[in-house]
Amino acid sequence: MSRPAQAVIDIAALCSNVQQVRRWAPQQKIIAVIKADAYGHGAVRVAQAIENLVEAFAVSCLEEALKLRAMGIQLPIVLLEGFFQAEELPLIAQHHLHSVIHTHTQVEQLLKISPPLPIPLWLKIDTGMHRLGFAPTEVEEIFHRLKRHLPTQTPLRLLSHLASADDPQSQQTLLQTQGLLNLVDTLQVESSLANSAGILGWPQTHRQWVRPGIMLYGVSPLANNLGSTAGLQPVMELQSALISVKRYRRGETIGYSATWECPEEMPVGVVAIGYADGYPRHAPAGTPVLVNGKRVPLIGRVSMDMVTVDLRTQPEAKVGDVVVLWGKQLPIEEIASSAGTIPYELLCHICPRVRRIEKIET
Repeated sequence: MSRPAQAVIDIAALCSNVQQVRRWAPQQKIIAVIKADAYGHGAVRVAQAIENLVEAFAVSCLEEALKLRAMGIQLPIVLLEGFFQAEELPLIAQHHLHSVIHTHTQVEQLLKISPPLPIPLWLKIDTGMHRLGFAPTEVEEIFHRLKRHLPTQTPLRLLSHLASADDPQSQQTLLQTQGLLNLVDTLQVESSLANSAGILGWPQTHRQWVRPGIMLYGVSPLANNLGSTAGLQPVMELQSALISVKRYRRGETIGYSATWECPEEMPVGVVAIGYADGYPRHAPAGTPVLVNGKRVPLIGRVSMDMVTVDLRTQPEAKVGDVVVLWGKQLPIEEIASSAGTIPYELLCHICPRVRRIEKIET
C-alpha cells in the first residue's frame, strides 16, 4: 500500500474560483498566476483545466513556461521575472511568450538584438513595492525606446505590483494606483496592477488585465478573512491517515524533546504526514486536524514524517482512518495562522512525495 499522504485537487472548485474572478472583475482579462507549480497544485493540470476560462497565464521563469508549452498549453504565458540572460530571448520568441522587463540591463540586451524579436513586453513600474521595476520618472523614456525598437504591432504594456492590498485601509495602495494611472494616462497603453487582494478589495486597481493567484486556489488574500467569504472554494485537501493508535498513561510524554505530557490516560494517534511532506514544523500543540471529519488537536512536535494527535474525543478511531490536515472543512487560513505563517507558504511547500490526485465527483 502506498503511503497515505495525498493532496486531493478539486478541479470543479478551481473552475468555480475562476468564475468568481469574473464576478469581481467582469470587464477585465485574466492572467492566471500558476508559478511555483500552481502554488503546489500542479501547473500543467491547472492550466489544462482553465485554459478556456482565462486569457493568459503567468509563471516565474522560462523553465516553468517551457514545461507548459511541452504539454500543449497554447495561451500567452507571461514571465513575471522576465529573462535572466540574453540567450533566453530566442526561445522566448520561438514559444510566443511574454516577458516582463524590470531592469536597464534587460532593456539594453533587447535593444542590441537586430532584427528585433517580436516579444510582447510588460514594462514593470515600481510604484511603491520597492522590489522590481523602474522608477516612474524613468518610464516614459524607456517606453519610447522600446516602442521604437520593437516590430510593428508588438504589444508593450505596463505592469506594477501591489504591496499592501491585503489591508483594506492601506493608503499605499491608493498611492500605487494613482502612480500607475498617471503613466497610463500619459502613454495610453494597457496595464495590469490587481493581484488577488486588489481584485477583491480594490476595484480601482483592476485596469485591463487582472492577475489572480492565491484566490484561484480558494484562499483569501485579505488579512483575517477566509476564502469562503468571497465565494471561493478550496482546491486542495491535504489528507493522510492514522498509522498507529495507542494508549498512554498519565504523565507519559509524546514526541521529540518530551514537550507534551499526557494529562490522563488517553489514546494517541500517529498520522503519516510531517515537515518533509510540507506540513509546517512549527504548528503548535492544539493546531486542529480532522479525524473522520471531527476536530482533534495536534500534540507534541511535528516530526519529519509524522504528527501525533489527541484522540480523547475520538475513542473509536483506528488505524487507517482518514485524517484531513486542511481543506473545505478545515480552512488552510486557520492552519497557517496557528503555525505563524501564510497559506501561500503551506501550499508551495507540499513536496513531490505527496501524491496529487483529482477529486472524483459523486
